Amino acid sequence: MTLPHGLGSAGESQAPQTMQVYRLEHRQEEEQKEERQQSLHMGSSVRRRTFRSSEEEHQFSAADYALAAALALTASSERSWEGQLRREAVDLEERGQKRIGFGNDLERTEVSCLRTQRLLRQSRDWKALRRQTEEKVREAKELIELCSGRGPWFWIPLRSHAVWEHTTVLLTCTVQGSPPPQATWYKDDVRIDLRLFPPGKFRIINNYGLLTLEIRRCTLEDSATYTVKVKNAYGQASSFAKVLVRTYLGKDAGFDSEIFKRSMFGPTVEFTSVLKPVFAREKEPFCLSCLFSEDVSDAETSIQWLRDGRLLRSSALRQILYADRQASLKVSWAYKEDEGFYRVRVATPSGNQEQSTYVFVRDAAAEKPGAPGSPLNVQCLDVNRDCLLLTWTPPSDTRGSPITSYTIELCQGDTEEWLSCHEAPGGTCRCPIQGLVEGQRYRFRVRAVSRAGSSLPSKASEAVVTCAPDTLQGRTEIPFDLGSKITVSTEDFEDAVTIPSPPTNVHASEIREAYAVLSWEEPRPRGKAPLTYSLEKSVIGSGTWEAISPETPVKSPRFALLDLEKGKSYVFRVRAVNQYGMSDPSEPSDPVSLKGGPATLPPPAQVQAFRDTQTSVCLAWKPVDGGSELLGYYIYSREAGSSEWHTVNNKPIQDTKFMVPGLNTGKEYEFCIRSVSEAGVGESSAPTEAVRVKQALATPSAPRDFALLRCGKNDMVIGWKPPRRRGGGKILGYFLDQHDSQELHWCPVSLQPIPSRVCPPYDVRVSEVRATSLVLQWEPPLYTGAGPVTGYRISVQEEGSEEWKPVTPDPISDTHLRVSNLQPGKTYVFQVQAMNSAGLGQPSMPTDPVFLEDKPDAQEIEVGVDEEGRIYLAFEAPEAPDSSEFLWAKDYQGPPAPQRVEIEDEVSKSKVILKEPDLQDLGIYSVVVTDADEDTSASHMLTEEELNKLKKLSHEIRNPVIKLISGWNVDVLEQGEVRLWLEVEALTPAAELHLIFNEKEIFSSPNRKINFDREKGLVEIIIQHLSEEDKGSYTAQLQDGKAKNQITLALVDDDFDKLLRKADAKRRDWKRKQGPYFQELLQWQITEDCQVLLTCKVTNTKKETRFQWLFQKKEAPDGQYDPQAGTGLLRIEQMSREHQGTYRAVVSDDRGEDDTVLDLTGEALDAVFTELGRISALSATPLKIQGTEEGIRLFSKVKYYNVDYMKTTWFHKEKRLESGDRVRAGTTLDEIWLHILDPKDSDKGKYTLEITAGKEARQLSVDLSGQAFDDALAEHQRLKALAIIEKNRAKVVRGLPDVATIMEDKTLCLTCVISGDPAPEISWLKNDQPVTFHDRYRMEVKGTEVTITIERVTSEDSGRYGVFVKNKYGSETGQVTISVFKHGDEPKELKKK
Repeated sequence: MTLPHGLGSAGESQAPQTMQVYRLEHRQEEEQKEERQQSLHMGSSVRRRTFRSSEEEHQFSAADYALAAALALTASSERSWEGQLRREAVDLEERGQKRIGFGNDLERTEVSCLRTQRLLRQSRDWKALRRQTEEKVREAKELIELCSGRGPWFWIPLRSHAVWEHTTVLLTCTVQGSPPPQATWYKDDVRIDLRLFPPGKFRIINNYGLLTLEIRRCTLEDSATYTVKVKNAYGQASSFAKVLVRTYLGKDAGFDSEIFKRSMFGPTVEFTSVLKPVFAREKEPFCLSCLFSEDVSDAETSIQWLRDGRLLRSSALRQILYADRQASLKVSWAYKEDEGFYRVRVATPSGNQEQSTYVFVRDAAAEKPGAPGSPLNVQCLDVNRDCLLLTWTPPSDTRGSPITSYTIELCQGDTEEWLSCHEAPGGTCRCPIQGLVEGQRYRFRVRAVSRAGSSLPSKASEAVVTCAPDTLQGRTEIPFDLGSKITVSTEDFEDAVTIPSPPTNVHASEIREAYAVLSWEEPRPRGKAPLTYSLEKSVIGSGTWEAISPETPVKSPRFALLDLEKGKSYVFRVRAVNQYGMSDPSEPSDPVSLKGGPATLPPPAQVQAFRDTQTSVCLAWKPVDGGSELLGYYIYSREAGSSEWHTVNNKPIQDTKFMVPGLNTGKEYEFCIRSVSEAGVGESSAPTEAVRVKQALATPSAPRDFALLRCGKNDMVIGWKPPRRRGGGKILGYFLDQHDSQELHWCPVSLQPIPSRVCPPYDVRVSEVRATSLVLQWEPPLYTGAGPVTGYRISVQEEGSEEWKPVTPDPISDTHLRVSNLQPGKTYVFQVQAMNSAGLGQPSMPTDPVFLEDKPDAQEIEVGVDEEGRIYLAFEAPEAPDSSEFLWAKDYQGPPAPQRVEIEDEVSKSKVILKEPDLQDLGIYSVVVTDADEDTSASHMLTEEELNKLKKLSHEIRNPVIKLISGWNVDVLEQGEVRLWLEVEALTPAAELHLIFNEKEIFSSPNRKINFDREKGLVEIIIQHLSEEDKGSYTAQLQDGKAKNQITLALVDDDFDKLLRKADAKRRDWKRKQGPYFQELLQWQITEDCQVLLTCKVTNTKKETRFQWLFQKKEAPDGQYDPQAGTGLLRIEQMSREHQGTYRAVVSDDRGEDDTVLDLTGEALDAVFTELGRISALSATPLKIQGTEEGIRLFSKVKYYNVDYMKTTWFHKEKRLESGDRVRAGTTLDEIWLHILDPKDSDKGKYTLEITAGKEARQLSVDLSGQAFDDALAEHQRLKALAIIEKNRAKVVRGLPDVATIMEDKTLCLTCVISGDPAPEISWLKNDQPVTFHDRYRMEVKGTEVTITIERVTSEDSGRYGVFVKNKYGSETGQVTISVFKHGDEPKELKKK
């Protein structure tokens, strides 16, 4: 046990072991005491920092008020066990500050108190908060009461009623508003005043917002529109209803009656046009429109446009319009996202009516040929603070080149500046985007890239704002009172944590071929300071961690790893970082390694194609089990027999069936389908069987318009019209039923189908409907009456009119009539009446309404001649059903005579062939296609003129002529052979050729070779050596089956002579070229430096070949020859008359010799000099101004000048100058000059030099005035003054040698000549010192001669002597070196020699 403190302070003696134990226990006790005190002190300090007394002034945040208000409203007092636990913990904490307990029980209590204390760190002073909350709630309630005032609105509006006469109707509605509104009732916009009506007629009740109008004993006058208007201080509202009072019972009464519907809901709206498929293109507009039978009330809400089931609204690129019974959807700039199944829906009293169609949006033309189509459906997913995930759909058409990658572009904010930000591989349509700025608005678009180039950009994605995804999730809404809410954010509960704790749950949320996305959860608690994250990676087995350094700080709890290596496994850990520091690393993630490349989905199976309409085919297939990866299907089509597939849709289809429109009627098509996923477009399915585009078989509609044609004693004849829709097949027969007038039970008349309908005698058939005409046909009546039919009267009725008008003024006798001059775009009805001696009979059953228009796909009868030369009339109806027949008629009287025509029927086509065409075959040929739902007929008038043209063409086909491509041609070959040839169309191997020369057939011989290429249609004769024996005419007779032709060539007179000379020249030239020869003959050319070059070129040389230049039959040593290039060159530097003559170049070896001659005399020489003058004139430099001693000089430099072929003329101020005393002109070989002596002001002005060479002239000008004249004049004056000085200054002209040697004791005389004006002063110097003239030295001056004499020279006289002359213009020194040698010595100069 531990001893008391007092014992230790007494200082009593203890055993050493006892003291050691005591000290150890005492030290342990002191350490535990300090820990407890420190823990209590820390808890107390935190409590004192967090809590305040109730009387202190508190400052709380908005979040504190929100939390307190929510708690105060949900619980007025704290009665839970948690509250009691908190109060007990506070008491324990207070007691713990006053004492230190000993024993296990107190220690456990103390530990529990400390644990509870940690819970209390997030609490508040409840008394202070409650007082603040009550005040806050009181103010909120006052604000709610103040804001609760609102205008009235109808919770339940009035509804319309239809009642019987003499009954009572109640009109009720429920209204809300604060304060309660006042209500006023109106009948047809007239206020209801109870005083103006019989007592008890109306009763108005307002029972706390339930408004009631009671109308008693209703009469017809009470049918009206009733309106209630409510009003208070904040606004007003109204509601109305219709009351319909009926007076009788019957089938027209009731809520389903047409009268009620029209009176209550208005007329029924129906579609009068059909939506047709639209084939649009990217970046181009398209429009959908439909017409209605009636005006649509409240069109904005009644008419709805949907695409793929989604309601469409007007936008910047889309307009929804309605005007004049027409609803339109206009897209001003189409994208492939606009492709889809469009539906227009209109609300009618009988329900919704709809029409639908499909809009195809093809790819726009690529910027580069062969570039793929643009991607589509670009979407931004998983948006975070600084990153997001971008997905898109691959294009359907790659234009033959697979996609290698995708380029991603972004646009920040509202700018239209697109920047490339990333490149994704071609095998994926999913890519993470990182490095974004938090709070910014971004849009993205994608381009597909192949070897052929880059596609157009896709449609931009919807704009997204980068933010934390849990921004809204971290808020809690607490409702209180009526409709009020308090929003509390989780950030308001965060303490100011300094260093964050590590993130948790680090894992790979997505692994792809090129990247992996690492995700983790934020640390808890995270604190209020902004967090960023630091990532580390480690390769499995390496044992080291490597920091991942992104370009921008990571703010989101996910990060895409783009630089991982395939085949390696990695683990990752994350640290949280804020302004206070970095957390410890998280737990490592599970091993992560990149996956293999994503595989595309397999194609769908069991793809089947079915006939649908005349321009469409229906496809169905088994779905692909692709789960969420499946984006849809792309469909491709091609005509049977073609190898090129065409894209049907550019937006993936989600369904497993599709109707392909826009096909050519009668053509056969094959289809295949590909699955679309983020990995790309998969392989194609197996092609479907070829399906012909025709109307699908269906049940025909009912016969119509029954008519009693004849009635006998025991029988009757009944006629009817065929069904309007035959269902794409042949009508096999009719079943006829009957019933008595008194029995409603129908009994069959025939057990077997009647093979054909009974034609009514007046049954009118309409065919050949065009924009302004049609043909009527009918059968004669079965019952003729009093006498035979003498004619028929045809009447017409226009739509909207009840008047029947005669078509022709007089009756006609035929049973057919072509009606013309009708108005296009109108609808007509026709009927026929038979006429006999008794008058007009009953009119026939009217025809169906006929709308006149030109159908763009209407077929006409084709007239022509076939390959066998037969004249035919053909008609093609690709939309006709398989069971259809082609009924031909001549002059509408029946089929053509079999002995004159032959009818051939093919699939959807029929042909009438004239056996022996003559005048009997003229007339109108008509054809009608049976079993077609729409009129398919045509006619053609065969005239005599047309028949003659056809017969001529038939004769040409039956008696063909071999087509001549090129007649006889004559060529001279390289060796002098003569080639005669002609060309016709390609012939068969059985074709024959006969060549006739001067009326005799010729064949191949050694001198004359004949070639006949049937495949190329080429006939040629090659004459080896042309001579007089070959003069004459050549005829080629060709026959290929029935085809023949004959072509003749005449080689006589001058034509033959010219050909003979040309062949001889060619032969000689060929022989010359067997050895070395000149490929380019000798010629001259002039360079820019005015040098004359004589050039030639030799070919077919060898090493031993010799080249020689000759001038005037003498060898020219200056000539050059390059054996490698085979070129010869002779250069003349300065051309003159000395170079005129004959130049010759010779090349030779053992194979032969060739030469070329150039005569440079006479005109040829003149041409050279003229060209030299022209080039020299062009080389003249601009005129320059130079000041000289004599005056001013103007000059121009040239590279060559020849006075015989070049002329120069000077002009001053447009006046020609001549050489004189003051002006001198001249030329040198390289300069043209003009010298102005003693210039004056009159010499100022413009000077022009005209250089003439042959017929060409060039002018050079300079302006000698102003500063130019002043500068030149100043230079002239300066040089003139220098010349005067130079002329008059003192000078030593001549006389003194450089060195003079003399023997001792001899006399030395040195004489020199001087000049100068005035006479100069003279002095002599020795070794630069003045010479003193005494006994042996004397100087003598005679005029300009100066002599110095030294007598009896000694060695001391040796040295450098100089004579110095000087006057006012200058001075000069002449020097000489004197060497004196002794007697018997040799001078030094002689020793050197």
